[in-house]
Amino acid sequence: MFRLSNNLLGILNFITFLLSIPILWAGIWLRNKGASDCEKFLDTPVIVLGVFLLVVSLAGLIGACCGVSWLLWMYLVVMFLLIVVLFCFTIIAFVVTNKGAGKVLSDKGYKEYKLGDYSNWLQKRVTSEKNWRKIKSCLIDSKICSDFQQRYLNDSLTVLYTRHLSALQAGCCKPPDGCGFTYQIPTTWVKTATNATSDPDCNSWDNQPKVLCFNCNSCKAGLLDNLKSDWKKVAVINIIFLVFLIIVYSIGCCAFRNNRSENAYFAGWKHP
Repeated sequence: MFRLSNNLLGILNFITFLLSIPILWAGIWLRNKGASDCEKFLDTPVIVLGVFLLVVSLAGLIGACCGVSWLLWMYLVVMFLLIVVLFCFTIIAFVVTNKGAGKVLSDKGYKEYKLGDYSNWLQKRVTSEKNWRKIKSCLIDSKICSDFQQRYLNDSLTVLYTRHLSALQAGCCKPPDGCGFTYQIPTTWVKTATNATSDPDCNSWDNQPKVLCFNCNSCKAGLLDNLKSDWKKVAVINIIFLVFLIIVYSIGCCAFRNNRSENAYFAGWKHP
């Protein structure tokens, strides 16, 4: 029973070590084989995560199973910092996603999304030219507007207005309703001289498949609405993960105490 916590911690870190290998490999593959800015944007975070899990799991594994107290102490420090960071991130996720929602439109099956309705912190993330270029690449790669085009290709404008479009479809794949463009098919709209409007999104719209409304504020707002929903789900998962980390941290503390007790015992046995 005395070594139970050490063995359990060793098993948990061995599993984490095995998981870190495919994560690290995926990051290296993305860096070397990534075909787009979207894929290359993900390589560094994936590699960092893989290396982090690899190093931390090795420290926990060796510290717990081989009785190396200083390694286990470092492992516990990192785990404590991870718990603090994850706790702070969870709080921030709830705070920054507390503001903003789509506006219900009369006789429309979808909502209207305005960039100014969301938190300033989130707005700054998507209005950055560097960030948005990579995000836009991901949206194009996901073929969200291609799928939108194929799915509603035979719809009349009246029917399209009744569709329950996602935030990204409504914001990125069609011009804002206020532009008054002439509808042809879901991703092709005709601008005329009578379409004068103060909405800059109307000027940003283009029928080219890789342009559409990807440069529009409505698209950025649609992304933030999607992000808001996803972050709230992530925050809930983080709470569960936090509980798991606290349990592992507690087991690690027991293992560290075991190591110190054993080292003290052997030291006393060698020097009576």
